[in-house]
Amino acid sequence: MALQDIVEQTVTGLGYELVEIERSAGGLLRITIDLPWTPETTTTQFVNVEDCEKVNRQLQFALEVDGAEYRRLEISSPGIDRPLHGEKDFERFVGSIIDITLKAPMGSAANGQVNANRKKFRGVLERTLTGDVAGWQIVWREELKLKPGQKPGKNRVLPPLQALGFELNEVREARLAPIVNFKGRGGSDEASEDPQ
Repeated sequence: MALQDIVEQTVTGLGYELVEIERSAGGLLRITIDLPWTPETTTTQFVNVEDCEKVNRQLQFALEVDGAEYRRLEISSPGIDRPLHGEKDFERFVGSIIDITLKAPMGSAANGQVNANRKKFRGVLERTLTGDVAGWQIVWREELKLKPGQKPGKNRVLPPLQALGFELNEVREARLAPIVNFKGRGGSDEASEDPQ
């Protein structure tokens, strides 16, 4: 049985979602897991150390039985810069700030205001609907250009919002933007009100 199949069967059998499998030099096998999500899920839950230990014990046994080659096994949560793979992940994180890298530049986007060679974008992920066709877009606002040490004035004029529509097959890589809110999880998140 292929390594991908062994890992996926074991992880999903324990009630978790397989996010990523990564092989590194020196025989490291890194498995990233998450708690399953459905559109009906109302609370945000996180993978903890006990979850990783549980998967680690079961995977060590399963990989040994199948004779898989590895030196060290590492199980982890996706972290704050979680990779997004496929439609389900994009659905799950609608409204979140993400970083995407496109396979090809999208220079004609945002009414020609975007650099023609630009492939990387950070903004709020949104679902679009044109007729019967559902799509995706990322919405952002260019950062204000300030001199070092300068604070934005109270009467500042914000740059206009820009949007870029895309299809999942045009995306090379997508991740949650690693934004840390030091006010705590329940605090107000200015980034969601004002996309960057």
